[in-house]
Amino acid sequence: MHDRLRRALLLAREAVDSGDGTNAIAADLLMHCHGFCAALDGHHRSEDSGLFPQIAAARPDLAPVLARLSQDHSMMSHLIGEFEHALSSTSDRETLHAHLDGLDAIVESHFGYEERSLLSVLDEVPLALDRQQAFGAIAD
Repeated sequence: MHDRLRRALLLAREAVDSGDGTNAIAADLLMHCHGFCAALDGHHRSEDSGLFPQIAAARPDLAPVLARLSQDHSMMSHLIGEFEHALSSTSDRETLHAHLDGLDAIVESHFGYEERSLLSVLDEVPLALDRQQAFGAIAD
């Protein structure tokens, strides 16, 4: 999932870079950027509502890790909202890149921490969820 989201962020960044003010480029920019935002937000909502409660039930010792990850999700949701506002107000390329840079920094930090903290746990904790419930629509 993380690799798909990393690629979506790269596509959003490329769409900003290729923008020249034409309607076709603007449409591509909106599609890639809103698509990235929706995918990232959906992934985090699924983790918070499905995956993390099941991990917490099986591994109460991971409560601080899950709390930190959920806090990151909240922060990223706020940053996504600011980025989407910048998109809808037709901000310039530099402003959009500043938003993407901020998102990129926290996404990479968050993904790295999550991968170090939970990848092995996913192999040991039986989950009563399908992949979409656990990871969001991008899981398939």
